Amino acid sequence: AFICAVLAWGWLEMSFLMGFVTGPRKTACGAGCHGGWAHFVHATEAILYNELATLAGGLTVFALTWGGVNKVGLWTYLVLWSMRLSAKLNLFLGVLNTGEAFLPEHLQYLKGFFRNRRMNLLFPVSIAASTIVAAQLAQRCLAAEEPARAVGLALVTSLLVLAILEHWFMVLPIRVERLWNWAMRRTPPPIVTPSSAA
Repeated sequence: AFICAVLAWGWLEMSFLMGFVTGPRKTACGAGCHGGWAHFVHATEAILYNELATLAGGLTVFALTWGGVNKVGLWTYLVLWSMRLSAKLNLFLGVLNTGEAFLPEHLQYLKGFFRNRRMNLLFPVSIAASTIVAAQLAQRCLAAEEPARAVGLALVTSLLVLAILEHWFMVLPIRVERLWNWAMRRTPPPIVTPSSAA
């Protein structure tokens, strides 16, 4: 169940990062749009189709697990969904490390919806709420009598802890991009010589 939920989520994320399912807006805001409700609407338009696909995926997982004993797939999907939504809102409101270097070329316009600032008011709420949930999951994991339930809770808890760590990386004064330089080497543009141009 955990693997299936992660694979379903990975498919949705790849469809977004590859530019297949994004939103009706394919450009950044104009020079006069730097905040407020209009800017939020534009940011939503840029990712709308992917958010609707994510909602449809969540409803599908819920329908498939309804009435079943094993809820690990649903918990996994909910953790991924809620923490990604939290990350997107924090990027929109402003964090120190926006991670814009990780955006592929065809999604560079999304940088216009990121705000660079030390922290925003939502961030402590996101961290506090997710940490409380992680602590409760860990407590249930330790108290579980069935091995399968304990393993499922351990997987979901670990995923949530990693998501909390990812949130902290957004505000810590370190360059996270340096950790991934080996994977972010972009092909340099071809060198044009006078002979090749002729």
